[in-house]
Amino acid sequence: MLDLATEQQYFNRGYKFVGGVDEAGRGPLAGPVVAACVVIGPDFKIDDADLALVADSKKLTAARREKLFGVIKAKALAVEIGVVDNEIIDKINILQASFLAMRRAIKKLAVEPDYILTDGKFKIPKLNKPQSAIIGGDATIWTIAAASIIAKVSRDWLMSEMDKKYPEYLFAKHKGYGTKLHLEKINTYGPCPIHRRSFAPIKNFRNK
Repeated sequence: MLDLATEQQYFNRGYKFVGGVDEAGRGPLAGPVVAACVVIGPDFKIDDADLALVADSKKLTAARREKLFGVIKAKALAVEIGVVDNEIIDKINILQASFLAMRRAIKKLAVEPDYILTDGKFKIPKLNKPQSAIIGGDATIWTIAAASIIAKVSRDWLMSEMDKKYPEYLFAKHKGYGTKLHLEKINTYGPCPIHRRSFAPIKNFRNK
């Protein structure tokens, strides 16, 4: 079970609101990248049985993620997402698009964090806030794990909506990732408007 030891270190240093940040959707061949920020204050406690179940979204079932999504939104001080579509991903690359999604999520927050914890080895550029980047943070830091759940559930919902617009690709099943099923659909129908043209095999498909 994750605790709030890391967040508490920053509260002890005088920070009032800590925000955990993570993203979902760096690897898929289609759709947006979605980042989330979850903000807590020093009075926040993991005293809810569900909150104690928060973990890296990749380690949870879809049903568990969806349940925790509602609990996190209800209990945290502030929760927001930032979305960057495939066209921008193709223009600025997926890493920069992920950073942009993170900045968008942070900018929308009703409660502004004064310290940011983000998953990975890179700090968020162009962000005028103190921050720490933590490798494996989505598995070890509660606020980052919570953000990973919010980002993943939000992106899955967006891809399910895209499934309605482009039903032949079955986006609700694979969420745009490069599964065998998805690759078969690309080979049959070619890329659609939400495919990432800068990603292989989509860019190779264009050159055939």
